[in-house]
Amino acid sequence: MLATILLIDDEHGFVDTMSKRLSKRSLTVHTAYNGQDGLEILANNHSIDVVVLDVKMPGIGGIDVLKMIKTEHPLVEVIMLTGHATVESAIDGMKNGAFDYMLKPCEMEELLAKIKDAYLKKQSQENKIYEARARHIELRRGD
Repeated sequence: MLATILLIDDEHGFVDTMSKRLSKRSLTVHTAYNGQDGLEILANNHSIDVVVLDVKMPGIGGIDVLKMIKTEHPLVEVIMLTGHATVESAIDGMKNGAFDYMLKPCEMEELLAKIKDAYLKKQSQENKIYEARARHIELRRGD
């Protein structure tokens, strides 16, 4: 898996540790400590496949960041992470297009499995778009 990940979380220690651990697994990892910086990184880097996003952050909250990501980058998959889980926040995240929802602290293997599943879903959707474009071009040519 050669996925490119963006970690957005206001807990610097968590972001730095997870970034190092994910990078050791051959993932390309970008980091942001708030939603605004995360959105700017996403706007300037079109290779990001999966965002791992904290729900509770100062400034723009995780659910609002999720909504903005899904509006501007609908193919990017988002895994929500929180240490303050409520059923309502989980439902809200899933209703707004999150790929999945995990509790902190999370096991590295579980997070890697979710990232892999999210990456494969994004790849599948991109392939369907490319195939549809190719069929459209063939139809226009009269093939």
